[in-house]
Amino acid sequence: MASALFVVYSILLFTLLSLDSAVSFQISDPQWHSATATWYGSADGDGSDGGACGYGSLVDVVPYKARVGAVSPVLFKNGEGCGACYKVKCLDQSICSRRAVTIIVTDECPGGYCSGGKTHFDLSGAAFSRMAVSGHGPQLRNRGEISVVFRRTPCKYHQQNIAFHVNEGSTPFWLSLLVEYEDGDGDIGAMQIQQANSAQWLDMRHVWGATWCITAGPLNGPFSVRITTLSTKQTLSARDVIPRNWSPKATYTSRLNFS
Repeated sequence: MASALFVVYSILLFTLLSLDSAVSFQISDPQWHSATATWYGSADGDGSDGGACGYGSLVDVVPYKARVGAVSPVLFKNGEGCGACYKVKCLDQSICSRRAVTIIVTDECPGGYCSGGKTHFDLSGAAFSRMAVSGHGPQLRNRGEISVVFRRTPCKYHQQNIAFHVNEGSTPFWLSLLVEYEDGDGDIGAMQIQQANSAQWLDMRHVWGATWCITAGPLNGPFSVRITTLSTKQTLSARDVIPRNWSPKATYTSRLNFS
């Protein structure tokens, strides 16, 4: 009897671990780490106009708006760090509040403050100012580079599901996708696509930022897309998310997100 129960338990456990879902766990770092921070763009602005991750005009609207962060190469990870979320908090209690700001990696901070393998955040003026006590944003910005602490935190896009933007120039022979509004890890380690009437998942190639592509064809929609996060290896499949009559520069929203 005990042996039979063990077999049943093993089968159930294997089934749960094999589910193509994202219910296992999320990225979260309880420890604070040292870094430095600056700000760019207008004093109370959103930061970059687009950025190296490829989010384009999304950085100017909610939920990205005013949460823009450019990071040094150690966190940018050649673009694989795009979409990750961090809490950043300054340390000078004479001018800084105790609250941390949450930022989304949308850009890379090359050279200058970000060189030499250091961990650095170049924040939007609005995000940088929010680290100050009320009314002291201008004084904090005047300090230029400051010491901060940071930690990884799950991304939360309330009432938003993962979306796939078909990049300009895409054709049935070269399909390029940008991932938007990914809860949880925020980053992507692998991406695959499945054509209509096919059981085969085709690997996509990381191009730059949050952009992935596949060169094959002709590719026939509708397409299902499967993404695997870089940090915790969670997997999610959006079935038939891109329709048969897809078009470049269009964005297609799935019905799910990482929980």
